[in-house]
Amino acid sequence: MTDVLGICESWAEGVAVIRREDGSTVEIRTADIVSGKPVPPRPSVRHRVSAREAESHAAPHWPGVVREPLGEWELRTEPSPKGRVRKRANSCLAMGDAGVPLGDAAGVVLDFYRARERTPMVQVEVGSDEDRWFSGAGWEIVPGGDSLFLLGSVSRAQRLVSPGDATLHADGPRAHAAIPDQAFAKASIDGDWLGVHDLYVEPEVRRRGLARAVLAALLEWGAEQGATTLWLHVETDNAPAIALYESLGLSVHHGCRYLTPTE
Repeated sequence: MTDVLGICESWAEGVAVIRREDGSTVEIRTADIVSGKPVPPRPSVRHRVSAREAESHAAPHWPGVVREPLGEWELRTEPSPKGRVRKRANSCLAMGDAGVPLGDAAGVVLDFYRARERTPMVQVEVGSDEDRWFSGAGWEIVPGGDSLFLLGSVSRAQRLVSPGDATLHADGPRAHAAIPDQAFAKASIDGDWLGVHDLYVEPEVRRRGLARAVLAALLEWGAEQGATTLWLHVETDNAPAIALYESLGLSVHHGCRYLTPTE
């Protein structure tokens, strides 16, 4: 007799299939099962960090971003953005203690972005005091502005992807993996945190494992750099991407959204 801890993936034809945390599966005859009970996931030290600390690991993504502190908040802007203006690189990270009353902090945000001819925007944790204050002050959610911050283990994600034929190019703390004309993704290292962003697969070749292939290349690179924690942002309405990341062992750390004034 023994115990098996994992996720029950199927229960049919007299056999239960259990997937362990390391990705391996165990088949058990249902007639041999004496008892079973739901067990909550083991708490992860990765989930104990604050939203502010977790979000700070995005800094290496875009080295050209100008950053100015406002207490624990951070005013961010790209002087010369390439392509679209990215929300994360052109908004105030309004998490933590601004060091001044929220009304005064909002005034600083407005002045900072208007002086640079940019639309004022804040990134807040969903349900936080800052979220409630800005929403109450008439700021509205930017279209597509709600996202989830997912994180997990680099080593676990590596076990759940198979090496593909993606090519990798690294430049210091940043890397780019691609399958030419089909899929690509980027990543950056901050300490032992590996952040993935800009994952894209051409519509006509989706559902062929290409996303996993480029992720495998970035995960291998990240592990070689000493990364142990994997994280990324995904918009809340992107169900296929969320399913992919959850299959790699990532889970929600917090939700965030972008707000901008109505006037």
